[in-house]
Amino acid sequence: MKQGTFEKRLARHLDELRWLYMELYDNGSMFAELCETMRWYAENRRPVLRRRDDAREQDPGWYKRRNLLGMMLYIDNFAGTLNGVRDKLDYLEEAGVNCLHLMPFLDTVPERSDGGYAVADFRKVRPDLGTMEDLQVLTDACHRRGMNVCMDFVMNHTSSDHEWARRARAGEGEYQSRYFFFADPAIPAAYEKTVPQVFPTTAPGNFTWLPDCGHWVMTTFYPYQWDLNYRNPRVFNEMMYNFLYLANQGMDIIRIDAVPYIWKELGTNCRNLPKVHTIVRMMRMIGEIVCPSVILLGEVVMEPERVVPYFGTVDKPECHLLYNVTTMATTWHTVATGDARLLRLQLDTVAALPKEYVFLNYLRCHDDIGWGLDYPTLHRWGMEEVPHKKYLNAYFLGQVPGSPSRGELYNDDPTTGDARFCGTTASMCGMEIDPRRAVTQDVTLHAMMLFLSGIPMLYSGDEVAQLNDPSYKNDPARAVDSRYLHRGRLPWDRAADRHDAATPAGQVFTGLRQLETTRAGHPAFDASADVWTLDTGTDAVLGVGRWRDGEGLVGLFSFANAAHTVPLPEGCFENLLTGAVMEGAAQLPPFGFLWLKEVADGETL
Repeated sequence: MKQGTFEKRLARHLDELRWLYMELYDNGSMFAELCETMRWYAENRRPVLRRRDDAREQDPGWYKRRNLLGMMLYIDNFAGTLNGVRDKLDYLEEAGVNCLHLMPFLDTVPERSDGGYAVADFRKVRPDLGTMEDLQVLTDACHRRGMNVCMDFVMNHTSSDHEWARRARAGEGEYQSRYFFFADPAIPAAYEKTVPQVFPTTAPGNFTWLPDCGHWVMTTFYPYQWDLNYRNPRVFNEMMYNFLYLANQGMDIIRIDAVPYIWKELGTNCRNLPKVHTIVRMMRMIGEIVCPSVILLGEVVMEPERVVPYFGTVDKPECHLLYNVTTMATTWHTVATGDARLLRLQLDTVAALPKEYVFLNYLRCHDDIGWGLDYPTLHRWGMEEVPHKKYLNAYFLGQVPGSPSRGELYNDDPTTGDARFCGTTASMCGMEIDPRRAVTQDVTLHAMMLFLSGIPMLYSGDEVAQLNDPSYKNDPARAVDSRYLHRGRLPWDRAADRHDAATPAGQVFTGLRQLETTRAGHPAFDASADVWTLDTGTDAVLGVGRWRDGEGLVGLFSFANAAHTVPLPEGCFENLLTGAVMEGAAQLPPFGFLWLKEVADGETL
């Protein structure tokens, strides 16, 4: 490290970092320890990562470029091991992927993993996947190819198998103070009065009784995931050291999992409390001091008004990226209803936000789909919350006439109708029932996602229209969790058909690559572009406009099982994919789309 680099970076943030830390903990010795340990991690970053830090300090908006394309994947399901993923980098490059999100790979007990989100050791890779050395080799190989690497940092809780948890269970007070341990049942009961349940069907309650040590422990998600007590400065410091250790393995993006839950206070709902933002702001500064090439992706699965605060402010930023979860859920609502009005309102809300805010856009991820929609607006249109949720679930189960979709419910609560939904993108589009329609709809939905501002993220297998995998039901450890329906192994025999235009895999793969390549070549797809929705003359067709540097684009996306004639804005337009020129109106096939560029009369692309 260049002489004084750490000191300069620290000096930029020291006053605010100290003020926030002391406000939270009032512990000067622990703050001094934090600063010294940060120095150690900065000095022990490998030279190749230091050069990456220097370059990205000069190019802080690198993650806002229109050519970024992500893919999230489970290492074992994709290629077996970390070394197997490295062997498949040619495939990922061919798919256009340059941002690789590795789903949880840290050490865990398989029977109590929740897909890897119950971490037993933050410094160790799950043995069947490889080692930390393998991870470094993979990240270096990705960087040489211009690929970024993202990982999950599970900071709300540890596994009950973590060393801290084992020592807490054995009665060591120091370690019990790192969690929420209570011998008096009245305290957990008081929390339960105000804290909602995350999984009321499969994991009811927010506490777990430990008969061997006579204590209750807070477990917001599952009984084997023990919530960390960030009121204890030792917890914050040690978790930041884990964060920096993982950053030093070559990460470019660190996804902070379940971040709204990390601060708990009795008498509240223990969600989105102000001190959560204090912690995230400190994480942002610690990263900029030690590893400024690393950015934060916040997992905040809530409506926009609760999501946006996690960006922080222009002067005091927090997360660099957030998930556009409401648009994802609203997209599937639109598929089921053929009504794009709510989606249009959602996109108008996002478009009105500052352009500094960068969202990660996706159609599917590893998790279930929760129907967190704008029900007050739907109520005005005659759609009530509980019946509408039941309708959506029935549609994607294939129980509504005309629906080809196939999937399964997750955490079905017949009383509230608050079930969530599982299925791959292809299966939710009906690939098993009507492949021709499903291919068209699948590509159209991806075309819409790619037309939005932000980073588009594919879910592994979507590039080849992977189907649901019901074989999880044969595994007793997974059979109770229907999310494994869309977490199946990548069918490499299906991927081998990606160049065969006669197959759904080939049609989707080729369609997505054409879209991704086109997107990268037009400045109006930049995050800084002006974006608005258009009046298409029908609720069944979504229209979106984009403008930057003199380039105007129009995207039209049909959710209708019938052809539509859609009026165009004034001017002449050329199809970005076929070169066809049109003006006045455009013909849209059932479930089809158009990407159009405004051109002068007689001009061609």
